[in-house]
Amino acid sequence: MTTTPIPTFFNVDKVDQVYRVPYQERAVAARAWAQKYAIAPASRDRFRLGLLLIDVQNTFCLPEFELYVGGRSGRGAVEDNRRLSQFIYQNLGVITAIAPTLDTHTAAQIFHPLFWVDSAGHHPAPMTMINYDEVVAGKWQVNPDLAPYMAVKDLQEFALHYTHRLTENSKYPLTIWPYHSMLGGIGHALVSVIEEACFFHSVARNSPTHYEIKGSNPLTENYSVLSPEVLEDGQGTAIATKNQRFTDMLLNFDAIVVAGQAKSHCVAWSVEDLLTEINARDPQLAHKIYLLEDCTSPVVVPDVVDFTEAADAAYERFAAAGMHRVTTTTPLSAWPGIEL
Repeated sequence: MTTTPIPTFFNVDKVDQVYRVPYQERAVAARAWAQKYAIAPASRDRFRLGLLLIDVQNTFCLPEFELYVGGRSGRGAVEDNRRLSQFIYQNLGVITAIAPTLDTHTAAQIFHPLFWVDSAGHHPAPMTMINYDEVVAGKWQVNPDLAPYMAVKDLQEFALHYTHRLTENSKYPLTIWPYHSMLGGIGHALVSVIEEACFFHSVARNSPTHYEIKGSNPLTENYSVLSPEVLEDGQGTAIATKNQRFTDMLLNFDAIVVAGQAKSHCVAWSVEDLLTEINARDPQLAHKIYLLEDCTSPVVVPDVVDFTEAADAAYERFAAAGMHRVTTTTPLSAWPGIEL
């Protein structure tokens, strides 16, 4: 299967814009495109290739939104999505299915300011770090007015348990993030150029786009699409579960290409959880995973924090386990292990 050209409607100048996708017009064009380039329905694929898109949403990918991932260049996610959308069009006939994850939040979640108050009733500022000792000391406590809406008997007790678990795991303290990826809002939506490419693919290949919701549980963070940060309350009662269904779906492909935002955070943690599952099943499955490195960027806040080296270290670890580090500059057909 050779690459297909990029449709003339694709406008590189609109990669960083929000716009309405003209669905019916694109559907007609996609059917004609499939006929012109002899693109068969995805159900006939002999080699099944899945494209996992982590959180390619306005919140993370457009400069004017809350948690824009600019990388060191400042244009990170924007340039990533230019390359990613072109990659989808060029490989339309070989991508079996596209699975975008959608970070999905409301105001009243444990990592948002509304959930917490200090002794004066003030909410923490975005990017405040709340650790276990501060909760014990009473510097921060849960907002008591939210308690009736949460599925635990004692919300303050749960908060102690939650922050203690994060401390035990030695991963990081609880981060209070700006309100972002708000369900029903523009920030929650896929970036328009990616939504358009996914829609075009779904019609051309008769392959429904698989949207995977993550992060909607108010009682736990969910950086990885495959597992929440905390699964149980202090009494051992489950508050969340691992996403075994989605893990099984991904590992059923012959190859999985991974792109999205941010390389240092939700992408890295999702791949880490996938690797954990792979090692438990069969370490050779790691060879199925292709990390599309020029379609992902790390979190960098100039003069504040730079996660580039941490992201690269994670990818080096994934490669050592057998995963492939690839870029769009090499044709997909030349990637090792790809059988087209």
